[in-house]
Amino acid sequence: MAEIFDLVVLGGGPAGYVGAIRAAQLGKRVACVEMDRAGGICLNWGCIPTKSLLKNAELYQLMTHRAADFGLKFKELEFDWRQIIGRSRKVADQLAGGIEVLFKKNKVEYVRGVGTLSGNDTVTVKLNEGTSRSLQAKNILISTGVRPRALTGLPFDGTRVIGSKEAMLLDKRPDSMIIVGAGAIGVEFAYFYNAFGTKVTLVEMMPQIVPVEDEEVSQTLQRAFVQQGIRILTNTKVEKGVVTTSGVELTVQGPKPETLNAEVVLVAIGVTALLPPGLELSLDRGFIKVSDRYETSVKGVFAAGDVVGPPWLAHVASYEAIQAISGMFTEKRPKRVHLYPGCTYCQPQVASIGMTEKAAKAAGKQFKVGKFPFKASGKALAIGEWEGFVKLIVGEPDGEILGAHIIGSEATELIAELGIAMTLEATYEEIEATIHAHPTLSEAVHEATGAAFGHAIHI
Repeated sequence: MAEIFDLVVLGGGPAGYVGAIRAAQLGKRVACVEMDRAGGICLNWGCIPTKSLLKNAELYQLMTHRAADFGLKFKELEFDWRQIIGRSRKVADQLAGGIEVLFKKNKVEYVRGVGTLSGNDTVTVKLNEGTSRSLQAKNILISTGVRPRALTGLPFDGTRVIGSKEAMLLDKRPDSMIIVGAGAIGVEFAYFYNAFGTKVTLVEMMPQIVPVEDEEVSQTLQRAFVQQGIRILTNTKVEKGVVTTSGVELTVQGPKPETLNAEVVLVAIGVTALLPPGLELSLDRGFIKVSDRYETSVKGVFAAGDVVGPPWLAHVASYEAIQAISGMFTEKRPKRVHLYPGCTYCQPQVASIGMTEKAAKAAGKQFKVGKFPFKASGKALAIGEWEGFVKLIVGEPDGEILGAHIIGSEATELIAELGIAMTLEATYEEIEATIHAHPTLSEAVHEATGAAFGHAIHI
C-alpha cells in the first residue's frame, strides 16, 4: 500500500533537499528520495570538497612561491596527499550529516534508494537495503541533477580517464594531467593539481578559457595560469584519444595538430541530465522542459535544478526549488532565474553577474565601463593579493549596473554586493555614495563605479 505525502522529491542535492525543507516549513508532509547521500553532487563531490582542496593548494602555493615576500623562511616544505584528500572528505561528511539533521528537525522523510515515476502521483523506491516502498503525492519534484559528459570514443574508466568526482579521490598525485574543458571545473582542477607539482595541460575548444566570462577577465586568468606553469591550448579540439599502458594519448587539432600524452586525462566538457526512470517527459536538448511554474509535461510533476538545464549552479538550483515549492503551495507566483552570480574558485578567483562588455555591445546597449585594478588597492597590496581588477558595465543614461566582473582575491565574496545592487536596480551613483570601509578589497567596487565617469580618486 502506498504511503501518502503532500510532496515527494526525487534527488537530495541543492534543489532537492532545499525544496523538501521549504515544503516542510509550510506544514506539508514531505519525502525526499536520494540514491546516494543527502547534499547531492555539490556537497559530496563538487562545490564543497573542491573548495577544501583549493584552500590547500592556495596555502601550499603561497608557502612555496611567495613565503619570502612575507618574511617567512623554512626548509623542505612537504605535503601529505592522503591528508589533503582526507580533509576534503571530512568537510563533506560533516555537512552531509548536517542535512540529515535538518531533515529530522523539519520532519522530512529521508528515503535512501532509487525512485521510479510509476505515475504522475506515485514514486516506487527500490531501497538501498533491497526492499521497496511506494510513495504517493499530488506533487512530485524531480531534482535528480546531472552527470559528467564523456569524450566521444574515450569513456570514463575511473583511473586514466576521469571526471570531477575521481579527480577528488586519486590515491596518488599524478605527475602529468591533461584537462579537457576550461570552464569552472576545468580551471579549478588545473589550479589545484598544478599547485602541487602536476604538469598540467589545459585544452579548450573555444577562443578563451572560462568562455562565459568577460574577455578581459579570461585573458587575465590565462596570463596568471601561464605564469603559474600551466600550459594552455585554446581553439583546440580533441580529435582522438587512446588509453596506453602508461596513461592516455590525445590527438588534438588547434592552430597546429599535436599529440599530447599524460598519466591522467580529466574530462570537464559539460554534463548530461540524470533522468529518473518511469514516465516519459518532454525534453529540451536532453534536459527536462518545464513551464514558468516549473511543471513538466506531466501534470503534477515538477522539476528544478541542474536537470532542467543551464546554468548548472548550486545556488541557482536552490532558488529554483524554492520558487517551485512556492508555486505549488502558496499564492505567490514562482519566478524563473534571470540574474545570478557565477563564481570560479581558482587563484585568482573569478566572479561575475549580468552582461559582459561583449554582450552589452551585441545587445545595442549604451554604456560606460568602470574599471579599478587591485594593484591600486591599499588592502590588496597589504595582503599581497594585487592581481586582477573590478570591472563594471554601467548603462546610460540611467546609470544602472548591467554587469559586474571581478578577478582577484575574494572575488567570489565581493560579487554579492553587486548582485544586491542589480536586484534593487541601484545606480552607480548610489553605490558610489555608499561609504565603503577602509582598507578593504570592497573599496575596489566603490572606485570602479566612480571610474566609469571619471570620479575615481585612486587611479
